[in-house]
Amino acid sequence: MPNTNTMRAVRLYGPADMRVERIPAPGAPGKGQVLIRIKAVGVCGSDLHTYQDGRIGDTVPDGPVILGHEFAGQVEAVGADARDGWHQPLAAGTRVAVDPAQPCGYCDLCEQGHPNLCRNLHFTGLFPDNGALCEYIQVPARTCFPIPESLSFADGAMLEMLGIGIHATDLAKIRVGDSVAILGAGPIGLSILQMVKLSGADPIYVTEKLPWRCEMARRYGATVINCDERDPVAAIDEATAGQGVDIAIEAAWADQSVQQAVDMLRLGGRLVQVGIPGDDRLTMKHSVARRKGLTIRLCRRMKHTYPRAIRLAEKGCVDLRTMITHRFGLVDVPKAFEINANYKENVIKIMIDL
Repeated sequence: MPNTNTMRAVRLYGPADMRVERIPAPGAPGKGQVLIRIKAVGVCGSDLHTYQDGRIGDTVPDGPVILGHEFAGQVEAVGADARDGWHQPLAAGTRVAVDPAQPCGYCDLCEQGHPNLCRNLHFTGLFPDNGALCEYIQVPARTCFPIPESLSFADGAMLEMLGIGIHATDLAKIRVGDSVAILGAGPIGLSILQMVKLSGADPIYVTEKLPWRCEMARRYGATVINCDERDPVAAIDEATAGQGVDIAIEAAWADQSVQQAVDMLRLGGRLVQVGIPGDDRLTMKHSVARRKGLTIRLCRRMKHTYPRAIRLAEKGCVDLRTMITHRFGLVDVPKAFEINANYKENVIKIMIDL
């Protein structure tokens, strides 16, 4: 248990207004709950939306909020009947990655196998629920997944991002030999790239405008199109002899990239929309999508992907660590967000180490 009644935390008060403060520390965990001493937190693109705009979609914080939903830590204390994501008893000292989603488990969507669509969903770091950019947090024990010693706390924090990549790839229903275009080579796009490659897709195209992200996508095995240097739709059209790709996965800022994804697809192709638009509007030309008979699926986070993500990371099937380009301590979180939001210093992924 914390030996003081307060802890350090970073709270967002409005667009780009982050403050390092001392706030009350969580108390003893109740039934089914655990207290986590946070060790590593990843900065996610959805965090940046809230940081820049003071909201994400139609969720507008009504007061200061602690961001951070990609995290791992060590169990500090456990409440009664605290069982992890494998339904095994959790003990103090266990190293865990934490799924930020907290579905109720009882509504019709949960019972139908769609906990990511839970009617009563709470999500760590999404107002009104505080996140992990602090020293301690209480979470349901069932959201905790023990990680092996071969994985660092930073690796554990990257599992949420990898889980999005797994879920997006599931939605795409990729078959061996399917051609895929991924729009955006940020951390999510790079995670999707690795999952798509493992699924047997070929060829895999990635469109991106930041040169250092283009280079990372090449390193992971994609055919890269720098969309600041060449029209990505024309490039895909040429590469596929005018047929288009089987699957397009939009993992950028969901602006003109959405229409580009539609234009890249073949007749009867599949679009998976992962990126979140800053203006909360998804825009595409209806006639193109309709006449192509596209299947369009929107990616709502993930569902129970941590066991698969842990196995892939433990076996070395994915490369998580190369994406981490910057590391900061808790007191430097405002600086970290400013760098990430403005794409400074060739940033790809920022990890906050506590």
